[in-house]
Amino acid sequence: MKATFSAAAALAATFSLASAANSIPTCGTNSQCPSDTPCCSQYGQCGVGAYCLGGCNPRYSHDLQSCVAAPTCQSADYKLNSLDDVQANTVYLGDSSKANWVSSGTPVVYQNDAILLTMAPNTRDDDDEPGCVVTAFIMMSDVQDEIDFEFVGVELEVAQSNYYFQGITDYGNEQPLNVSNTVQSTHTYTIDWQPDSLTWSIDGIPLRTLNRNDTWNTNTQNYHYPQSPSRIQLSLWPAGLQSNGAGTVAWAGGLVDWNSQYMLNGYYYALVSEVKVQCYDPPSGFSNNHGSKAYYYDNSYGTNDTVATGNNSTELASFFATGDNPSVNPNAAASGTAAAPKNSATPETVPGVSGGGAAGIGGTDSSGNAQSGTAAGSAQGSQSSAGSGGSTTFQQGLGSSETSQAPPKLAAGSAVALLGFFVACLLL
Repeated sequence: MKATFSAAAALAATFSLASAANSIPTCGTNSQCPSDTPCCSQYGQCGVGAYCLGGCNPRYSHDLQSCVAAPTCQSADYKLNSLDDVQANTVYLGDSSKANWVSSGTPVVYQNDAILLTMAPNTRDDDDEPGCVVTAFIMMSDVQDEIDFEFVGVELEVAQSNYYFQGITDYGNEQPLNVSNTVQSTHTYTIDWQPDSLTWSIDGIPLRTLNRNDTWNTNTQNYHYPQSPSRIQLSLWPAGLQSNGAGTVAWAGGLVDWNSQYMLNGYYYALVSEVKVQCYDPPSGFSNNHGSKAYYYDNSYGTNDTVATGNNSTELASFFATGDNPSVNPNAAASGTAAAPKNSATPETVPGVSGGGAAGIGGTDSSGNAQSGTAAGSAQGSQSSAGSGGSTTFQQGLGSSETSQAPPKLAAGSAVALLGFFVACLLL
């Protein structure tokens, strides 16, 4: 898949951090979600509803059917000049015909030409201490294969390229790429994923190529190469929070100056004007005899040979439904549809929103993200391996961080096969 991204305006998504409930079940290696909250989010927490949509990790969910299938990749040129194609993560239930992008926070249109992602001074941890701003353009899969472009606010002439296999941290994967001032100029960033090679380009010039054969890991006997259907994610987040690890804070360049000359209208911002997606054909020998509308996994290994396509439904009836029981809808109980599960505690329904079942009952929005809702996905990038949850810690490339919050973000809602070309235009 090939994806290109142009950034010149900022997707405005102001967010505030909220403490995650300690009672939320967690998931990860050797720890799967329980049956009443079967879906494992990218943040390593279990829930229902949106937890079972994009970002639901089948490896750590209750079973392979807990996560809803993801819409397949669709080639398109997405002009981000309105919110007509954006749906909030507290509304989106998997119907990619209604929105190609899913947002957390409050995206803002900029001069009918772009969308802004913004971060205001109230984006702080419990110590009320700001952190350095990082912008991310990534492709992230449900099993946490990830391909990144990341931009640290203190390095205006560097774009960091990175990749991960199933969320495994390897500090040798990152490589800086030179770029002219990212604040003063708009640039086009391209991720070109192919089965045997991965290329990062800026303004049409290839600057880094990774060959699959060079990623063989003798310990796991696997290629640590991104290889599963992914979503495109765009985000802006404070990496330098005091509650984060010392290494993350140092990488981010320290604390944010909220009086900086780069603060406009009371916030930092990144501007995104256009995202182009070109989906490549499936590899030779791949069978789609069961349909071609959705991706799903037929094995918990989560490698490319366990990805299948079919005509599976990608939708849920409500925020209390799951892939195991997609028809649960408490508002339709009278008509015979299954009612919400009667648990002693109301399950969490939207990752990054904490409290009382979130979308189902009303909770606290703790992020300002936008994620794309249709199959114009990415190799699913870093959601952006971004931090989640209660302690607001951030672990790069590791989807099961210890927090329940997500960074301000815009992501493609439908999955995109790791077969294509992704281009984005961005101004930081």
